[in-house]
Amino acid sequence: MFRRSIAFVCSAFIAVAMVWPGCAWGQYFGRNKPIYKNIRFKVYETPHFDIYHYLPNDSLLNKLAQSSEVWFERHRRVFGDTLSKQNPILAYSNHADFQQTITISGTVGVGTGGVTESLKNRIIFPLTETWAQTNHVLGHEMVHAFQYDMLVNHDSMSLNNLQAVPLWMIEGMAEYLSIGSIDNQTCMWMRDALLNDNFPTLQQLTTDMYTYFPYRWGHAFWAFVGKTFGDSLIIPIFRETLLNGYNYALQRHLGMDEAALSGLWKSVAEAHFSAMMPQNPSENPPGSKVLFERNAGEANISPSVSPDGRFVAFFSEMDLFSTDLFIAHAVSGKVLHRLSQVVRSSDVDAINFVESAGTWSPDSRYFAFVTFSRGQNKLMLVDTYNDSRQELGIEGVPYFSYPAWSPDGQQIVVSGLVDGISDLYSIDLRTYRTTQLTHDPWCNIQPAWSANGQMLTFSTDRPTAHNPSGKGYSLATLDMDSGHIALLDVFPGAENLNPMFSGNNADIYFLSNCDGFRNLYKHNIHTGSTFRLTSILTGISGISPLSPAMSVARENDEICYSHFYNGKYSIYSADTMEFTPVSVDPLQVHLAASTLPPFNSAVEGIVDAGLVPDSTQTDYVCRTVPFRRKFKLDYISNIGMGMSAGQFGTGLAGGIEMLFSDITGTNMLYAALSLNGEIYDFGGQVSYVKQRKYLAWGVTLAHIPMSWGAYGYDTLVANIDGQDRVLHDYQLVQYRLFQSSAGLLAQFPISKTQRFELSTGLQRYSYRIDIYSNYYLGNFYYGSDRHRNVSPPKPIWLERTSLAYVIDNSDFGLASPMRGQRAWIGAEKAFGDYNYFAVGADWRRYMFLRPTSLAFRVMYRGRFGHSDLLNTLSPLYLAYPWYVRGYNGNLFSRYDPEGITNIDQMQGDQMALVSAEWRIPFTGPHRLALIRSNMLLTEIALFTDAGVAWAQNTLPTFAWHPTSREQHIPFVSSGISLRVNLFGMIVLEPYIAVPYQLGGFKSINWGMNFLPGW
Repeated sequence: MFRRSIAFVCSAFIAVAMVWPGCAWGQYFGRNKPIYKNIRFKVYETPHFDIYHYLPNDSLLNKLAQSSEVWFERHRRVFGDTLSKQNPILAYSNHADFQQTITISGTVGVGTGGVTESLKNRIIFPLTETWAQTNHVLGHEMVHAFQYDMLVNHDSMSLNNLQAVPLWMIEGMAEYLSIGSIDNQTCMWMRDALLNDNFPTLQQLTTDMYTYFPYRWGHAFWAFVGKTFGDSLIIPIFRETLLNGYNYALQRHLGMDEAALSGLWKSVAEAHFSAMMPQNPSENPPGSKVLFERNAGEANISPSVSPDGRFVAFFSEMDLFSTDLFIAHAVSGKVLHRLSQVVRSSDVDAINFVESAGTWSPDSRYFAFVTFSRGQNKLMLVDTYNDSRQELGIEGVPYFSYPAWSPDGQQIVVSGLVDGISDLYSIDLRTYRTTQLTHDPWCNIQPAWSANGQMLTFSTDRPTAHNPSGKGYSLATLDMDSGHIALLDVFPGAENLNPMFSGNNADIYFLSNCDGFRNLYKHNIHTGSTFRLTSILTGISGISPLSPAMSVARENDEICYSHFYNGKYSIYSADTMEFTPVSVDPLQVHLAASTLPPFNSAVEGIVDAGLVPDSTQTDYVCRTVPFRRKFKLDYISNIGMGMSAGQFGTGLAGGIEMLFSDITGTNMLYAALSLNGEIYDFGGQVSYVKQRKYLAWGVTLAHIPMSWGAYGYDTLVANIDGQDRVLHDYQLVQYRLFQSSAGLLAQFPISKTQRFELSTGLQRYSYRIDIYSNYYLGNFYYGSDRHRNVSPPKPIWLERTSLAYVIDNSDFGLASPMRGQRAWIGAEKAFGDYNYFAVGADWRRYMFLRPTSLAFRVMYRGRFGHSDLLNTLSPLYLAYPWYVRGYNGNLFSRYDPEGITNIDQMQGDQMALVSAEWRIPFTGPHRLALIRSNMLLTEIALFTDAGVAWAQNTLPTFAWHPTSREQHIPFVSSGISLRVNLFGMIVLEPYIAVPYQLGGFKSINWGMNFLPGW
């Protein structure tokens, strides 16, 4: 009898182990990072860097190499140390390629300029439309490389010490060391904070990153420290912060705590910027505010007004989870349409919104904008009347931005990036032929047509007579007939951007920071006269300096522009008559208002001095070397070691895990070893993953022991002192289940939101049973014994192959998805000792009602095979808390002791589930949650779950209560739950549920989930 119970327990546990992954079905979603091209990297070696690239342009490559060494020398002066070894730099030809990088595991967004990962200290970034922008990203990311190198090679620190450093200190240092103390964008943020009495303390910067952008505020802080106390203190403060926190570091090196330094910083900033602004400053932008937080979002950017002035297209985060493209009435501000919804369900990976606006057709009906699709940029042309769309690629131009539709409607001009060089290209909308309009090494961006279609105006960094160094951006015109380029000597050395022709074909509107502020100007190409049209104290700006922030209606010169104020971006619409032109000297440039406080440094600045051109050597010896993958150990973790001894034997506990990869991330190897008990409890896993074009595949080998125990009892007859006596055998039975497996998994991403998954694997389930016997003669202990490997059941072999199709375009909220949809369709075939076929489908829809969301789920799972076989498998079970909540096993006997309603009715070979939730963000960011909190992210969910399970020979009965034990009826529950997101690591969901088939409100009970909301 006891041997039969052993076999039963082992078989049941094996059955559970075989189907255990299925218990967590419903967490198989997630977006992809598809790879659309295999990049063959070459290596260019400099004295301190290995540059991995695929650039055919040798001059640009050498420029990149020389700049890398220049930045190294600049940062070495500040850090007082060098990088410990040759540092890898991976340079991608454009942002579309960069988004496919596999050197990091996470997705790369449109707004990500570059990353530095810590394990190999790789600097990873794309080339951009302008060299100044590329160079800044390189300098910024190299600061992070110095920071990581400091941690990895310091005896008393590790990467874990970064947790003690607030983000504004880390990113702010990278900005200050790569930009210096003169920056229009950061100064705009500082002036805005003072105008609105919203200058933060260091504590507020640390706890409220949603309000105070870490890059800008961290930049301002380090500039203040460097210019007030000396740049030589930057690294000592940073090191001390890593060890003991920033408050202790400030007290030790500056003699002030956080509160005192915050007060000093604010007073210095007030004195600094008040000298540049009127006595009683106020912000009165010309025109009417048409799009702002009350009718749109807090960041309404990149306006593009239609030629007739009736509509304006703009990007906004008004739906909170992503930046989308909208169309609104240009006068009333009423939002009419969300264009990005048109492409949401297609294979478009992203919309370029950071440094590109869209463009209208001459009849103001069609709108074209730039998308990322299948690894390159495409033009999406949308009919705003009926939502029909057309997607166009530009032959030979994989990356482009700033589209401009010609007045005759026959072509669109873009700024294209080819092999790292930015030129203007046109695509003929009739023949789809591409023509290159400029051929030079300079950047040419932000093209715009004259009203008669004879000329283009654009911004460029090519040198001019009054700006031979090419600093900043100059205005230029291109004659479409002759191809002649004329440079306009306007504000030399300033950033003159976003040029737009007026309707008279003679005036060019543009944005410039020539006086330190960013305002709207007008320049006449015939007379050379220049006028300032606005005197805004913050600025007309987008997300970045190169973001388009102004647009002109060709037919009536109506101007729409994006105004930054009180930390928000609003769009204004103004007629030319509403501006007050002020004549200015086009050669006068004064950037005092773009200088971070204080004006005068207490000591000579290391950072600003190092940023002066030609301040470092630029003739470094470089060479091409063979490409090597450098497959090596990235990470090793020792989880401890221990030993124990006792009556149950000697035991060991410990483990180690290791991660290996190559320099490009194409090949990865993970290995883990663990021991928790005796030598039989040794376990390990080795997994290899390879990522290539359109395919990511991996193999895994594993031996996983699982152990559990039970009490047993037996009797035996023993001869004691010549007499047969009955001994009582009180037993501790130790079961061990060993899962040895080999598997293959492959993913075929179609886009970021769609993929196919294929897996196959071979598993062997074997077991070992040890019995520890304690013998008693009557009430007296007689002795003990250990019976090793007692008659284990026969091992089980199983081979499973599955195929699934997955869609996920949902947007995640605080603890669960809030918008979009998910779908999963899959099938599995099992062979071996168990032979069955399984299918499943799961569809979910999330309707965002701002700020709440309605969520719906419909799911089916079924297994098919011989009924005797299915009876030996662990059944599909509805009462898991991630399916139908509220039906705990002990409730059945308490509610219905006769067992007419029983737990067996919630399990079977097939099951169907329907769920609905009303999700209410409770605590979190102020625009999303009912209660503002920067640390505690929670949501309340009101739910109803309903499901039914049945077997092959027992179809479900749709009744509210069963009339017999054999009936399988739907089980329904309703309740409320609170999901708590613990720092993005785990989501806890305590819930209270009303199980209607078990007494309803009389049987209210609670439970706990440890998963994000479905």
